[in-house]
Amino acid sequence: MDETKLMDFVHKAVSDVGSVLAGSMVVIGDRLGLYRAMAGAGPITPEELASRIGATERYVREWLGAQAAAGYVVYAGDGRYELPDEHAIPLTDETSPACVIGAFETALGAAQATDRIADAFMNGEGVFWGDHDPHVHTGCERFFRPGYVNFLSQAWIPALDGVEERLRTGIRVADVGCGHGASTIHLATQYPESTFVGFDAHGASVEAARKRTAESGVGDRVTFQQATAKEIEGQFDLIAFFDCLHDLGDPVGALVAARDHLTDGGTILIVEPMAGDRVEDNLNPIGAAYYGFSTLLCTPNSLSQEVKAALGAQAGEARLRAVAADAGLSQFRRVAETPFNIVIEARP
Repeated sequence: MDETKLMDFVHKAVSDVGSVLAGSMVVIGDRLGLYRAMAGAGPITPEELASRIGATERYVREWLGAQAAAGYVVYAGDGRYELPDEHAIPLTDETSPACVIGAFETALGAAQATDRIADAFMNGEGVFWGDHDPHVHTGCERFFRPGYVNFLSQAWIPALDGVEERLRTGIRVADVGCGHGASTIHLATQYPESTFVGFDAHGASVEAARKRTAESGVGDRVTFQQATAKEIEGQFDLIAFFDCLHDLGDPVGALVAARDHLTDGGTILIVEPMAGDRVEDNLNPIGAAYYGFSTLLCTPNSLSQEVKAALGAQAGEARLRAVAADAGLSQFRRVAETPFNIVIEARP
């Protein structure tokens, strides 16, 4: 036994305990507006911060201590704390691609299912996406939406062969697994000549998407339907799967359905979590987050459905290519990527 290695691991484990608790602290800071109140304010006392949001000082003081110890805020001395600008953007600016606040909300919601997932390890049952804590659904949208806002129409769509020109002229688009509709609504605002249909198996998400569409002013060109990926109806020139293909029980069947509902010359857009093809390619902080999310959310969701392919959030390009080939999509190429996503163009 190497005592140094033992204690190094103990320190890492204790640090991870702090990280688990820090996630809850971040969600509290976001929900109560603590970060927004600190952004640009310079060094501030717990009393001043509590007064700004109408909270109890004693809670705020303890929260600030926890956040300073975790490195989210800086202790400036004399009982004052500061949120650096470089930290404020990821924690408050939901238009920035650096924003990660939604990931914390998703993680907090996913952790609520710990006991149920532990049971699933032993009985092999799945857990449907819609059965998770609502923090999962809102947090997931908040995590992925900044990427859609900053990359979808600016980089991903232009990278597809001839698709942007057709969108500007006017085509029909399907958004499969649309969730709360962030990707659908963004596309509709950017391409006013095209029409869009979002499909999702989770009824509450469909209702949320309809509400947000009405608020966004694109309701005349956007509709949502509760349906699985294999139940989509209509013919489309572009069919998109945003961060959802790996969640499906039958991803091959989903792509077969998409192929069958694609017009001649149409395109399938697949956006998936960033991953390498080998486990060792994913042994990094992003991989750790995605493997964790996949264990609690993605894999159980797939195992709750027919076929139970359970690709997982770290499927990687090679496995995605094999799924597409099995679905009869002979054209497959990676057209873009971000630190969080792989972007694929596929055609029959």
